[in-house]
Amino acid sequence: MKSLQVITLGCSKNTVDTERLLARLDGVYNLVPETRPEPVDVLLVNTCGFIGDAKEESIQAVLEAANRKKAGEVGKLIVFGCLSQRYMAQLPDLIPEVDGWFGARDQEPLVKALGGRPGAGNGRFRTDSKAYSYLKISEGCDRRCAYCAIPFIRGPHKSVPMEDLVEEAGILAKSGVKELILIAQDTTFYGLDLYRERKLAELIRRLSAVDGIEWIRIHYSYPADFPEDVLDEMASNPKVCKYLDIPLQHISDKVLGMMRRQVDGAWTRDLVRKLRERIPGVALRTTMITGHPGEGKKDFAELLDFIREARFERLGAFAYSEEEGTYGAANYRDRIPRREKQARLTELMEVQKDISLAFNQSRVGTVERVLVDDYADGVLICRSQLESPDVDGEIIVRYEPELFENIPANELLGKFIDVKVTGADEYDLVAEPVKR
Repeated sequence: MKSLQVITLGCSKNTVDTERLLARLDGVYNLVPETRPEPVDVLLVNTCGFIGDAKEESIQAVLEAANRKKAGEVGKLIVFGCLSQRYMAQLPDLIPEVDGWFGARDQEPLVKALGGRPGAGNGRFRTDSKAYSYLKISEGCDRRCAYCAIPFIRGPHKSVPMEDLVEEAGILAKSGVKELILIAQDTTFYGLDLYRERKLAELIRRLSAVDGIEWIRIHYSYPADFPEDVLDEMASNPKVCKYLDIPLQHISDKVLGMMRRQVDGAWTRDLVRKLRERIPGVALRTTMITGHPGEGKKDFAELLDFIREARFERLGAFAYSEEEGTYGAANYRDRIPRREKQARLTELMEVQKDISLAFNQSRVGTVERVLVDDYADGVLICRSQLESPDVDGEIIVRYEPELFENIPANELLGKFIDVKVTGADEYDLVAEPVKR
C-alpha cells in the first residue's frame, strides 16, 4: 500500500474531520504519523481559514509541504479544509505544487480522489490514544455574526442524526474513550433542522447511556435562546461535566448590536446568573473580542467591569480581525489600530489572570476526581471535570510507584483517580493522590 500522512491545523472540528476521513481510507494506505517527517506517497494538509493568524499558519504549512514535494519527499500533495474552501479560486495559481484542492463541507470528492470507501459511515480512525475525544454533532451555522466567516466557509447548520452520533460514541468508547466533548459551531442549535426542535438535552441523555462513557462536556454554546432542558440535564446528570463553554464576545449593547449577536448586555448578565443558579459549582468558559468596530473606551471599560463581576473560571480572548466577506468587513470601518487592539487584549487577560488564580487557589485542599491524560518527566498530567483539554490548565500529580500501589504509570493513563489539590497558580494545579 502507498503511504499517507495528514497534517491537521485549526480547531478540534478539523481533528474530527481528519479522523472521519482516515476511517474511510483505512486499509487503503499505510498511515504515517504527523510527527514523523519521512517521505510519503501522499501528503494531506487539513487547513484552517477562520482568522488572520490561523490563515497564515495554514499557508505556511502548505508552503512547507510544497517544499517537501520539491525535495522529492512527497509524491502527491493535497490540501483540504476551511482555507481551501474559502479561497478555492485563488490558491491553485498561488501554490501550483499542490495536486488537488478540496473544501470543508463535503468529504466525498476527496475520498473518491483518494480511492477510499464511499458513504460517510460513523467510523473514526483515532490519531491519538487519549481517553477523551471530540464528537462533532453538527456542521455549519445559520447565525450571521458580523465578524465571523464560518457560515460562508462551512455552510448552513446541519445536524448529524442522533442515531449516528450514538453509534460513533459507541465506537469511540470501545477504543478507550471515557470523555466525549460535544462540539459544533453552535451546540444549542442541535436538532432544529432534523427534528424541528432543539434536541441537545435528549442527545446528552442518549450518549450518557453508552457503555464506557463517563464524562460528557459541552463546548461552543450560543447565548441566545439557550435551551432550558440542557440546564436541567447538566444539573442532574452525573455524567455531564459541570462545565460550559459559551462564547459571549462582549457585554456592551452597542458592540453586541454591531456584532449582530442577537442579545444585549442585560440578557447576557441574566444568562450568567441563571447558569450559576441552576448549575451549582459550574465552571464557565467564555471568549471575548477586543477592538471590534464600535468598541470605544467606555465599551472596553464596561467589558472589563463585566469580567470582574462575572468571574469566569475560564476565559480566552482575541483581537478583532477584519475578515473579507463578512458583514463587518462590508459595513464597518476597522478604525482601531492593531496595536490598540492588542493592548486591550493584554489588559483584559491581566484582569482574568487574577480571577483564574483566585479560583484555582480556592480549590487547594479539596479532593477531586481526575482523568489521567498523560505521563511525562515523573508526573501524571490530569484534569478534573472543570478543565477541558487543550484550552484549560492541568492538574499535575507527582508519580511515585508506592503512592499508586506500584501500578506502572503507563497503566494509569486513561484512568480516573482521586487527588487532593495542594497548590495552584493562575493556570495549573498541583495535587497528590489519595486513597478511598
